[in-house]
Amino acid sequence: MTSMRISQLAERSGMPATTLRFYESAGLLSADRTPAGYRVYGEEAVERLAFIGAAKHLGLALEEIGELVGVWEAGACRDVKADLRPRIATRLTEAEARAAELAAFTASLRGALAHLDALPDRAGRCDPECGFLAGGPGPGSDLGSGSGAGAGPGSGSASDSALALPRRGGPAPAPGSGRTSTAGAALGGAPAPAPDSAPASGGARGGQPVDVVLTPGRRAAEQEAERWRAAPVACSLSGEGLHERTAHWREAVDGATRAAVPDGLRLTLPVDRATRIAELAAAEQRCCPFFDFRLHLDGPRLHLEVRAPADGGALLTDLFGSAH
Repeated sequence: MTSMRISQLAERSGMPATTLRFYESAGLLSADRTPAGYRVYGEEAVERLAFIGAAKHLGLALEEIGELVGVWEAGACRDVKADLRPRIATRLTEAEARAAELAAFTASLRGALAHLDALPDRAGRCDPECGFLAGGPGPGSDLGSGSGAGAGPGSGSASDSALALPRRGGPAPAPGSGRTSTAGAALGGAPAPAPDSAPASGGARGGQPVDVVLTPGRRAAEQEAERWRAAPVACSLSGEGLHERTAHWREAVDGATRAAVPDGLRLTLPVDRATRIAELAAAEQRCCPFFDFRLHLDGPRLHLEVRAPADGGALLTDLFGSAH
């Protein structure tokens, strides 16, 4: 039987060696050992990893994948089909709910834009008469009132929907799929903003700290706060894509000051890198949802906090470095 070292299996499967070691610790992949202690794998491991990768792309949690692999090992295709179908049906229901939320959010943004375009161009400073910088709708404004164009789930005051930043990169991935966040000013989560979404706070004047709100809202964030902890510690990127993403991150965080935070790392960078960092974080979370990203703008500085479950600590260090 063909035996491969872990580096050879990583090349054949397109998965990094760190992911293979994690799969072994999670009981999804087995390895023999040479007398010198090196891991060796048979040809069956390539097929097994392809099956695991396909299950992960369906949004299955690591525990579910382990159960499914056990059924797959028994060899009866009909049993795999019977086990897999209800799991996919559940993910489909979740995805459709998120799509509906995103559609409602899109409608509210269109309504906000229409309201903004209808406002007169005044020479004076913006004030509550404008209807979109006040804490609530201005006189005569229906934005966020629950009526009028674009009102629906996720509609709020203009400061909620017109000025808060939506997540980049389209609908959120299914739970457990593939490496934006879930709590505080994190990237990702469900895409539709809840009615209590906070606007970007503090403003940019006078060097005051600004929390860039990329979550749907405080209440939704609290409900989603632990999703990244339950996501499988594995990356759907492989080969050239993985190397390219790693190179982009290392360039983006070059020169950052690093400090340890609970479950992760805090990087402090020049604020002019905020757009690039946000784009990379959104892309990273789509393929590796076990990473939790939080951005905080503080005058000339950008603070990026990255967290991962304990099993993902090595991957976090590989990608972002360690605290000095």
